[in-house]
Amino acid sequence: MIGTHLLADFYGVEAALLCDQSTLVACLLGAAQRCHLTPVDDARVHPFPGGGLTAFVMLSESHIAIHTYPEHGYLALDIFSCGAGDVQDALEVFRGALNPARVHT
Repeated sequence: MIGTHLLADFYGVEAALLCDQSTLVACLLGAAQRCHLTPVDDARVHPFPGGGLTAFVMLSESHIAIHTYPEHGYLALDIFSCGAGDVQDALEVFRGALNPARVHT
């Protein structure tokens, strides 16, 4: 196997958290650290007018990306890793910080 690709949908997340760039960047970087993955640059964030954002961190081992929709309490998470860490650990970083009502992976 070359890598692990995890896609997760978070539902019922507080809208303010889905607009909070510092919290979301901390999740991206914390998830990488928890999985022993190596960021190659700073996390990138693109906020949208009216709320919501797209953000990602490029990794030596691939990427972690998010898309938020505060008006729906929804976050889409995309993790691809060809590293040795368990991507489920990265998922738990986001789950712990965002406290979603439901997660679908």
